[in-house]
Amino acid sequence: MKIISTNTSKPKTIIWNDKPVETGIYKTPTSTPIFLGTSDVKNDTVTDRKYHGGEFKACYLFSEDHYAYWKTLYPELDWNWGMFGENLTVAGLDESKILVGNIYKIGSALVQITEHREPCFKLGVKFGTQNILKQFIDHGFPGTYIRVLKEGTVQTGDTFNLIEQAENSLSTTALFKLIFDKKKNQDHLKKAINSTALPAKLRNDFNKHLK
Repeated sequence: MKIISTNTSKPKTIIWNDKPVETGIYKTPTSTPIFLGTSDVKNDTVTDRKYHGGEFKACYLFSEDHYAYWKTLYPELDWNWGMFGENLTVAGLDESKILVGNIYKIGSALVQITEHREPCFKLGVKFGTQNILKQFIDHGFPGTYIRVLKEGTVQTGDTFNLIEQAENSLSTTALFKLIFDKKKNQDHLKKAINSTALPAKLRNDFNKHLK
């Protein structure tokens, strides 16, 4: 996996249900390295810290590999890296193979794969239709958040070096599917509940579905 683009944003106000809402989803490529902190990316905008930022969502990654699929669906949009609100656009990021809990070194930072991304209305506003929320869920490749175990700087061209492979874990796509499936895979539930790479609240929610 390799960083294709580093992306940040300034706050932008959108209108939702006739009310102004501030968002940081309108990210654009940077020309300089970015610093990954333990709670967010330095000089980036995080407007709603209930759902973004913090220990388990310090930085969002999305795969370059999926851009072609979405460009076909939305050819009229002005496309650039950072379109999905990701801080790092990554070539070769395959959510069906990457495991929750994997630890990588990127640049001078040490990071761990944590949660998938769940789409919200702000993505719909950016794409011009709330239909993208269901399309995003159905496609099943949501990108991933990371936890920053050691703060550091990353830049375009940096590669991901696997430091530690998670044991008895599940892939990001499996985790994403587990969220939305009415019939939960019990083996995947157990793996998610036992993963310290996931926040306690999410693990507790999964625990309610164990039989």
